[in-house]
Parts: sequence; structure tokens; C-alpha cells
Amino acid sequence: MGASGGGWTEFQFAEKRLPTIEELNKAAPDTPVFVLHLYDRALLNRAALKVVGYTRDTPNPPGGEIVRDANGDPTGMLIARPNAMILYSTLAKGPKLPLEYQVNSTRQFMRELNRLGLTSAIDAGGGYQNYPDDYQVIQQLANDKQLTVRIAYNLFTQKPKEELSDFKNWTSTSHYGQGDDFLRHNGAGEMLVFSAADFEDFLEPRPDLPQTMEQELEPVVRHLVEQRWPFRLHATYNESIGRMLDVFEKVNRDIPFDGLPWFFDHAETITPQNIERVKALGGGIAIQDRMAFQGEYFVNRYGAKAAEHTPPIARMLAEGIPVGAGTDATRVSSYNPWTSLYWLVSGRTVGGLELYPQGLSRDTALELFTHGSAWFSSEQGQKGQIKVGQLADLIALSADYFHIEDEAIKWIESVLTIVDGKIVYGAVEFDKLSPPPIPVVPQWSPVAKVPGHWKPLAPLTAQVHQCVGACAVHAHSHQQARMSSAPVSDFQGFWGAFGCSCFAF
Repeated sequence: MGASGGGWTEFQFAEKRLPTIEELNKAAPDTPVFVLHLYDRALLNRAALKVVGYTRDTPNPPGGEIVRDANGDPTGMLIARPNAMILYSTLAKGPKLPLEYQVNSTRQFMRELNRLGLTSAIDAGGGYQNYPDDYQVIQQLANDKQLTVRIAYNLFTQKPKEELSDFKNWTSTSHYGQGDDFLRHNGAGEMLVFSAADFEDFLEPRPDLPQTMEQELEPVVRHLVEQRWPFRLHATYNESIGRMLDVFEKVNRDIPFDGLPWFFDHAETITPQNIERVKALGGGIAIQDRMAFQGEYFVNRYGAKAAEHTPPIARMLAEGIPVGAGTDATRVSSYNPWTSLYWLVSGRTVGGLELYPQGLSRDTALELFTHGSAWFSSEQGQKGQIKVGQLADLIALSADYFHIEDEAIKWIESVLTIVDGKIVYGAVEFDKLSPPPIPVVPQWSPVAKVPGHWKPLAPLTAQVHQCVGACAVHAHSHQQARMSSAPVSDFQGFWGAFGCSCFAF
């Protein structure tokens, strides 16, 4: 089955729309195709519907809707309503690769991350990712010294109504911090109990968490604090965060957190009052680039004024709490950190909509991804800075991040990536220093034809990178030109191929 993950939105295309089922059937009449769009829906072609076994007799599963035609037959559209369980469960019906292929695919993906300048990642777990069964591949690579990305992983409960049992089992069979600097246990989350998960689909109204949430969350948090396990919790809306903080404060009165690392993931609509409560409990907030992909949907539902402080990063920083930035990849978002940094700096969605009157400074945005994020794996002082005594991980970039135009940030790559003092990726003038390519198996793997995240052709990208500031000939602003309706960002088209957006005027 072919599968497309997250990290794209209809607004980035010229047509400003999703592909249709008919287009998928025409493009791949025989190969099963599952296309995931954020966490709001999935598109399955005719062949994929046969593989997953959805027919007119298949009932809607919990947490989703199978869209049907006038005859009651599935059309191939799956809607995540009120949560994403239908997307998780359908994707899990796909064929499982043999271990050899999984190992190769994982190595290829790490090399791709190295190409984009990533040397570390924190894994927040996910639906249908069972521990320890589904961690066999990454553990094998760690044992064989083949990891080129450092990973801190959190354990994500998989059993609704049995979450406490999951965590009691894990705290008795594993311990926080086990592993080494390449693969290390990072605590619990981001799912602690299913009733505390407020789904982040801005196409749908804000969900109200069930009344049972507090009584289900409290024993899990109490157990984790007793065991001194750090934890993280998915939370989108302030209304949910307030109720969760009530639970944390109650537990803290009985069993003081006393410096135990904990944090919220996302927190798009958190208020200043709740930021202060997070600070009082010694917590942090990890923000991701959901608004880069869902900003248009948020504005349509809640208005442009509300979007101006979603998430309220400046207020978080002013309050002095730990703040880190990430991508929320790979299901719902792109794994490319430069897409996320573009959003933070420009204040725009990937579709070009201006969300914020002013983005973050480039220094601050980069610090959130590096030094700031080290706190969230309890590695502050070990990574995130080029400094004596810290891990020997560093990169050299294809362009000057601090001086190129905002739009060009999207296309930055690494030309030299060093992890643990060893070169794991090299390009351009460092190409001869790079380890040899990893053979692709199986031969039909998409990696053989689509080697990584889309990018403009290299010579044209280089020309665009040279356009800094206003045009010396016409005095037009390159940024203004690129954000116009003229197709100047199509580097293979007539206007964009010149390398100067002013040719569009």
C-alpha cells in the first residue's frame, strides 16, 4: 500500500484544494493508496478500500466516519470525528514490512533528517505504537551503532480505560533515563489517558473532554509522580488545560512535583493565567507548527484576531517558563524543521496567510529548536549549543539563515552534518566526506524515486538564495513579489526561473 503522511495542506497548491478520489483512482488504479491530510481526514483509492475491507456493511468505527455515496458504498473519504482513531486504525490495516525492510527504511529516514540538519529528536509516541514490540527496529539500530539521530522516547498508552495498568507495567519493567546518549527513555506521554486528549482538528468545533477525565487522569499522574517519571500531555485548548492543571495541582499538594520535569504539548490557546499556573508547578510548554498547516482553518472558525496569539509564544517566553519548538511530525506535520522555522519567523502559514503582525526574531526561533528543546529531554547543558563540554553535534548550512529572505528559509538544507564527532551527511563541497549512500531495499521503495522532502532544483535555489533585500535594479521587494499572485515561486516556470521575483512585474 502506498501511503502519504502529513505535512501538507490544500492551501499550498495553486488550486487551493485537496486531490479528489477520482484523481487518485486515475493516478493509481491498481496500487492501494492512503493519503492522510493532517488529522482531519484520509483519502483512499478504490484499491485501498479493498485492502482495508471497508464495504457498505462496515459500520462507522468509534472516533470517525466512513463517507458513503447514495447507494451506501464507501467513497474512500474517512472523516476524523470526533478524534483521529479512524485514521490510526485504518493505517494500521496496511501490510507490515519485513524487519530487514523496516531497518533499511528507518536508516533512510534518518539520513533524510541529517540532510535537513537534524541531529536529535524527541519521540512523543503515537497511536498503535506499542512498547516494547514496535521499538524493535530502533533498538536494533542502537545496538548496532547505526543511529545517526539521537532519540529520546516517551511511552504512549495504547489501552483506553487501562492506562494506569500500562504505566504500572512500564514503571516496573523499565526505568526513566535508561539507555545512552543515542537512545534514551524520556518518561511518559504524550497520551496519559484517552479521556484527556482534546483533538486538534480546527475544522471541527472545540471538543469538551468527558466528565470522567479528572478521575481517570489523577491516578496516572499520581503514579508517575510517585515513581519520579517525567511526563508530557497533549493539550490544544485552554479549556482542557485548565482542567488538567486542576488535577496536577491536586496531586502536587499531596506529592510535590519538586522539580520533576513535565510539560504540555501544543497549548495553542492557553491563557496568561494558565501559563502562570504552569510556571508555578515547574512545567514547560513544547510548541509545534500546527498553525503553519491549519492556520486558515483556525482563522475561519475563530477569527484573525484570535489567531494573532495562537500559540502565545511571546507570553510564554516573557513568563520565563521553558519553551521548546518542534514539528509534530510525521503523521500530522512535515518533518522539515525549516518549514517550522519559516512559520515562526515570517508569521505565515505554508499557504502564505499572514497570521501574526510580527514573527519571532531568527535568533529566538532557532534557540527554541536547539537550546530550548534540550530541556524537554532533560539534556540542558548537554546539547543545543556549540560549546565545550556539550555533545559534538553540529551542522553547516546551505544558506545564511540569519540574512536570507523569509521565503528562502524553507529551502535551507545541511551541507555537512556531524553527530558524535562523526560526519553522517555531506553535500556540495563536503560530498566526498559523506558516508556512502545506503542501498535502498526493497527496490520498489519510494525512496528510490523520491529521495526526500521536495525542493526546488539546486541551481535555481541557489539563485533565489542570492536575492536578499530589495532589487537593486527595480527597487521592488522580493518578498512582496513572491507573495503576489504571480507564480514566482515556481522555480521551473517562466517567472521564477529568472531567480529574481521582480521579473514578474
